[in-house]
Amino acid sequence: MMSAENALTGGSDRACDIAKAATAELDGHGRVVAWTRAAERLLGYPAAEILHHPATELLAIPGDEVRVAAVARWCRAGDGWGGSVAARHRDGREVQLAVQVTPVLDGAGPERWSVLAMEEWRVPGGGVNQLMLEPFLAHAPVGMAVLDTDLRYVWVNDVLERLIPLDQRLGKRVHEVLPRLEAAAFAERMQRVLRTGSPVMDYEFRSPTYADPHQERAYSASFFGLADPRGRRIGLWYMVIDVTERWRAQERLALLNDASVRIGSTLDVTRTAQELADVAVPALADFVAVDLLDSVLRGEEPVPGPVDSTPTLRRCGQQSVHEGCPEAGPAVGEAVQRSPSSPIARCLLKGASLVEPVLDLTTSAWVTEDPVRAAVIREFGFRSVMVAPVQARGITLGAATFFRSRRLGPFAPDDVQLAEELVARAAVCVDNARRFTRERAAARVMQQNLLPHELTGGSALEVASWYFPADAPSGVGGDWFDVIPLSGARVALVVGDVVGHGINAAATMGRLRTAVRTLANLDLPPDELLARLDDLVIGLVKTHRADPAADAGNPSVASTFMGATCLYAVYDPVSRRCSMARAGHLPPLIVGPDGAVDCPDLPAGPPLGLGSLPFEAVELEPAEGSLIALYTNGLIETRDRDIEVGLSRLSDALAVPGETLKELGGNVIKSLLTGPPSDDAALLLARTHALDAQQVASWELTCDPAVVGTARGLADRQLTEWGMDALLFTTELIVSELVTNAIRHATAPITLRLIRQDVLICEVSDASSTSPRLRHARTTDEGGRGLFIVAQLTRRWGTRYTPTGKIIWTEQSLSSDAGGAYEED
Repeated sequence: MMSAENALTGGSDRACDIAKAATAELDGHGRVVAWTRAAERLLGYPAAEILHHPATELLAIPGDEVRVAAVARWCRAGDGWGGSVAARHRDGREVQLAVQVTPVLDGAGPERWSVLAMEEWRVPGGGVNQLMLEPFLAHAPVGMAVLDTDLRYVWVNDVLERLIPLDQRLGKRVHEVLPRLEAAAFAERMQRVLRTGSPVMDYEFRSPTYADPHQERAYSASFFGLADPRGRRIGLWYMVIDVTERWRAQERLALLNDASVRIGSTLDVTRTAQELADVAVPALADFVAVDLLDSVLRGEEPVPGPVDSTPTLRRCGQQSVHEGCPEAGPAVGEAVQRSPSSPIARCLLKGASLVEPVLDLTTSAWVTEDPVRAAVIREFGFRSVMVAPVQARGITLGAATFFRSRRLGPFAPDDVQLAEELVARAAVCVDNARRFTRERAAARVMQQNLLPHELTGGSALEVASWYFPADAPSGVGGDWFDVIPLSGARVALVVGDVVGHGINAAATMGRLRTAVRTLANLDLPPDELLARLDDLVIGLVKTHRADPAADAGNPSVASTFMGATCLYAVYDPVSRRCSMARAGHLPPLIVGPDGAVDCPDLPAGPPLGLGSLPFEAVELEPAEGSLIALYTNGLIETRDRDIEVGLSRLSDALAVPGETLKELGGNVIKSLLTGPPSDDAALLLARTHALDAQQVASWELTCDPAVVGTARGLADRQLTEWGMDALLFTTELIVSELVTNAIRHATAPITLRLIRQDVLICEVSDASSTSPRLRHARTTDEGGRGLFIVAQLTRRWGTRYTPTGKIIWTEQSLSSDAGGAYEED
């Protein structure tokens, strides 16, 4: 009879791979009740497809069922059976197996059979040796051990003996041999097998290696009961397989999946860098620092190519297994100093990952040149360092540094690959965040330049404003407001809303605001101004529709113009009248001095760009000290709040008496904007003030040329009363010219009015609609220089039409040295 070793090897050097051995358990009816992963790998059937099915379904040769029945009778009469069986793989091929069947008996449970199988190997002359022979098990590449019912070791194979010598294992209990936590888990499962007779399959656990307690590996253990021919339990056996590589592969996959979820949750550069550090600790490293170029934080485009020591690096994220990152040098936001010999400097210059698997604390120039750094490395036991460049689109944005102590061991090639994958994912997110930062900054600067920087209503209105763009990526929107000083101490209030958000809406808003300011300087009434603005929008829409290239680059332009609304109001502090008109915009709210809130019945008018209906103006006379509130729909309307509810809340907030405009507006914002608005929101508040008799003087004049001297005298006496003697001479010239022109070229009634505000306003009104024209008189001309002289003496002048005629007005600065003041030679 050949030796056991020769029988198992078939007389050749080919050894049996016990890692392919499979175990299963059958009940008394031959149904599969336990199925290991090894069995799944051997025959291809997952447990869900084979459990509770007859084992005969696995037979490949017809008629073998009769043989199996005979084997079953033999097993029940004896101690078990070992032999060869042809099994059918899930893919249809035939697999010849060497099988060992042993009974699993417990007095309280049903009949069970343990089956151990593996692919058969041929021996000279035929025949198969039994799998459970000790020489075979002793040299198997997986750990195996046999224990008695007291959980004492009675036999171990070579694999386990190399881990713990026999003299430290045989005859001792599990808790005397294995680490505490591992021994407790093993003992619990072994007791379950002895108690129930059912095996425990594929219990996976992690344990430090005996050669290096700082290193951790993963194992899979299966436990089986042992019984004598009479069915008495005599002990159990288990086998342990090292599944560290599989475990590490699963950990790497889980880490990458976690990174895909956690990294890049916001479009913030520093937040993304911190997320990279958080993901990598403690799974990949004990300490991670992410340093980015200072230009990246500002949203600028980094220079392609290697990065030398010139650009500034800033710490943007760091994480450690120690609370508070005590091993970190610079704090987040501080500049990072790097020497030419440091790993991060070499990594940036090379543009590739740099790894020092074993950090030499005595010879590394990077460590020895800085005693503080060397002390930190020694204190925290760093033994391995890796630096990976943060690169996107071929441009280096910074670097990520990973440190390990003995807890995880040195960085291996798989660790480098994993780190590069993590950093590459983070780099794309950092670059996106950088570009978003640049675009958002540009958009916000553009909108800041489009919106008014300072609002002033002069002595006619006290104004305050608030603007909140929708919580969109660009942070800009299409709502706008404005306060425009007009002639005659009047002030125009404007609020508008362009549908949409972002650059397109903001650019459209800028166009409309500029157009309104230009039209307002023509002193047009509100309804006429909106009509002119509507014509402008219609022209812009037609221009873009006729230009396919413009529509292709900006397809939303036409729809954006079509979705614009506007409200325009003009307040006159002399007459205390307010004329207003709207183009599809929400009506204003007017709060009286007593706190009563009124929503005037103002015709809605069509939105800008339709051109189908006329605009109508309404003239109101609010009491002095009244509050006029202009707003956009983003302030009062949300996804979960009806516009009527928002309007009611706005009215309640405005009705609070005795508040300053800033406090009142703050109450409105607090009441209506409980979170980031879903649409752009704007609020403009204006409190009215009337000009009394001490600020306005008016006289009716006849058409007699002699009245010019009378007009100069009236103006002189009024300026003297106001203490404005410095402006007497220039005002006399202005009054003379304007009254003379009215007498010569216009019709009665003629009115002279002086208004004292932050400027001196002189107005002459008549019943003619003919406007004077400034011209350059020739040297030989006797006249024609009057308006030219007026233009030189005043800060500005112009013509304003009224329902009964026109008004010629001028403005002079109150200080004698201001621009436009007259100085005698």
